[in-house]
Amino acid sequence: MEINFRAGDSVRVYQRITEGQAKTRVQVFEGVVIALNRHSRSFTVRKMSDGVGVERIFPFDSPWIEKIVVKKRTSSVRRAKLYYSRGLTPKEMVSVTG
Repeated sequence: MEINFRAGDSVRVYQRITEGQAKTRVQVFEGVVIALNRHSRSFTVRKMSDGVGVERIFPFDSPWIEKIVVKKRTSSVRRAKLYYSRGLTPKEMVSVTG
């Protein structure tokens, strides 16, 4: 899979989920990329859900990822890893990612 996003970008990750024996559906996880790990070939996406921060780590080579859509690119992030965003409110996070 081609990496065409970086830390601070807002992305939508379309992931195939299997429910039960044979029923599958596509679930969308939308948030901000806070880390790219090129060594383990994965990336971390964080979103706020009902005031609670939720993070998911997605491997690049996962067969369950349908597609990744970049919603908004950012140019104001000056760090490779945005772990400090875990302590920020959603309003402060918008000012960081531009």
